[in-house]
Amino acid sequence: MADIAVTAPVASRPLAAFGRRILRDKLALLAAVLLLLIVLAALFAPWLAPFDPYNTTRRPFIPPVWSAGSLPQHWLGTDGQGRDMLSRLLYGTRLTLVMGLASIVIGGGLGALVALLGVYYRRLDPYIMRAADILLSFPAILLGLALAAVVGPGLTAIVIALSIATIPDVARITRSAAIVIMGQDYMEAGRAMGLPDRTLIWRYLALNCLSPVFVFMTLRFGQIILIGAALSFLGLGVRPPEAELGMMASLGRDALFFAPHISLLPSLVIIAIVLCVNLLGDALRDLLDPRMRNQ
Repeated sequence: MADIAVTAPVASRPLAAFGRRILRDKLALLAAVLLLLIVLAALFAPWLAPFDPYNTTRRPFIPPVWSAGSLPQHWLGTDGQGRDMLSRLLYGTRLTLVMGLASIVIGGGLGALVALLGVYYRRLDPYIMRAADILLSFPAILLGLALAAVVGPGLTAIVIALSIATIPDVARITRSAAIVIMGQDYMEAGRAMGLPDRTLIWRYLALNCLSPVFVFMTLRFGQIILIGAALSFLGLGVRPPEAELGMMASLGRDALFFAPHISLLPSLVIIAIVLCVNLLGDALRDLLDPRMRNQ
C-alpha cells in the first residue's frame, strides 16, 4: 500500500513536450515568438523607451514617421499632449500585463483553493458552489463600477474586480477535475496510510488538477486583458498621466479622424497579446488532450 501512495501519478507534462508541439504548429510558434518579444519589450521598457513617457512637448498629434536613412525623432508619433507614443506603448504594455497577471494569479489561486477544499471537505462544497454562482451573476464591468465607487478608480480596483470575476470560473474547472481525482485508488491509499490532509490536498489532489486548471487560466488571461482594457477605456483604470493600453485607446477617441494612431496603436497591441495567448492556450490544450496528443 505504501508503494501505491508514493507512486501516485501527477498529471503534468514536460515542458519539452509543449515545445515540440509548438515547433510542429507554425502558427503557435509565431504566437510564442511575438508574445516573447512583447513581454521582453515591456520588461525592458525603461531602457528601450526613447523618451520619458510622461514628458509633454509642444508638438502634439505628430503622425508615425518612418525614415530609411536615419532614426526619426518619434517613431510612432505623439499623442494629444505631445508625449511619445512608442515610449507610452512600452510602459502601457507593461502595466497591462502586470494587471492581467496579478488578476489571474490572485483570482485563479483563490478559486482553485476553495474548490479543492470544497471537494476534499464535502460539507463545504454546497456553500462554496452557491457562492460561486452568486459571483457569476455579477459581470466584471459591474464589479469594476462598484469598486470604483467605493475605493476610487485605479489599478487596485481593476485587479480586485478581475480577480473576483475569475474566482468562480476557475473554481468550477478545478472542482470538476478534483472530483475525478478523489475517486482514484491512490487517494484512498493515502487516507489509509494516515497521511495528513495538507499532503493529500497538495501532493495528490492539487498537483493532479494542475493541467486542466493551467490551460483554463491561460485562456482566461486573454479575456482578463480584454476586460481590463474595457474598464480602463471607461475611465475605471489607472489615472492620467499613467500609461495603460486601454486608457491610451480611450484618450484618442476625440482624435480618431485626424490622428487615428493614438487609439489604433494601443488597440493593436491588445489584439496581439490576446491573440498570442489564445493560440498558445489552444496548443497547450491540444497537448494535454489525449485525443489530440498523437495528431
